[in-house]
Amino acid sequence: MNIPPSTLASPNTGTERNATPPAITSDFTTFLKMLTTQLQNQDPLNPLDSTDFAMQLATFSGVEQQVQTNSLISGLSSQLGMMNLAQLSGWIGKEARTTQDVHFDGSPVTVFPSPATGADSAALVVRDPSGAVLARETLPLSGAPYQWLGGDAAGNPLPAGRYRLSVESSRGDDVIATTSVASFAPIQEARRNGNSIILVLKGGIEVAEKDILALRDG
Repeated sequence: MNIPPSTLASPNTGTERNATPPAITSDFTTFLKMLTTQLQNQDPLNPLDSTDFAMQLATFSGVEQQVQTNSLISGLSSQLGMMNLAQLSGWIGKEARTTQDVHFDGSPVTVFPSPATGADSAALVVRDPSGAVLARETLPLSGAPYQWLGGDAAGNPLPAGRYRLSVESSRGDDVIATTSVASFAPIQEARRNGNSIILVLKGGIEVAEKDILALRDG
């Protein structure tokens, strides 16, 4: 059934002056005003079908509610992110076990080497951040915790700083595996980086939260 223009909302009626504004959004109100104008100025010989009118209202309402849903989801994601940071704040001061570089400050660093199965010798290889080899130390094949004292190839103390440690497993004269070495370091900061959480360890060494192998009290 076609709706005569005279039955549409008129700016001079008391009903419209006292009407409550639409509850969805101001944009929906704008849409309704535009649609009313369209109806008032439609071709009398080809008026807007009432079915089309209802479909336009339903379509806009659906889109508007989807926008509200997206806004709600975004707010929940933000709240969850803050909750993760709040939980991670409890990690500050604890020690994290990782295979990242170690920070040497003159004190021995306990490392947890894992020589390859089948190796008949193993060495702790010490490198600077650029990858240059500074020292090699013989390791027991048992995989027991090892105290790295921070010495160079001559046994002299290395300066404080960041070092890269790895285990070189050999059989005879052949190196059969080179693996990272795990160690513990204090967590000093936790921060968000996009969708991930970054932990800052002693010495400014950064590690993703997913790469933490274990935690212990500092």
